[in-house]
Amino acid sequence: MELNSIKPADGAKHVKRRVGRGIGSGLGKTAGRGHKGQKSRAGGYHKVGFEGGQMPMQRRLPKRGFKSALLKYNAEVTLSELQALDLAEVDVLALKQVGLVAQIVKNVKVIKSGELSKKVVLKGIGATAGAKAAIEAAGGQVA
Repeated sequence: MELNSIKPADGAKHVKRRVGRGIGSGLGKTAGRGHKGQKSRAGGYHKVGFEGGQMPMQRRLPKRGFKSALLKYNAEVTLSELQALDLAEVDVLALKQVGLVAQIVKNVKVIKSGELSKKVVLKGIGATAGAKAAIEAAGGQVA
């Protein structure tokens, strides 16, 4: 292979459309801009979000907080709630069946709130550092 023999792949390059070059080109006269109006003029356009003078959306909406739509898939379970359960192995499905978390939930995390004295094995469930220490101290494990 030589540098002078390298070519781009077929269809990778195409001829740029030249507008305003006569009626034979198909884009002569108004060059695809139509007749009159702001958009037909050179330099005649508006800023992003401009709504013709109407108060734009970004100014109509209040600037207050934000709540992620993804939060509905996350849930928390406390140590005291795990203590109340009569299960040796706890997973997301088990928590859904007993009604501790909503059916829509995908991610569950155990937080350190309350006490845990019995052995519990967590499968597919996260835990905070403090909760993990409390679970392991009680003889359980976080898998």
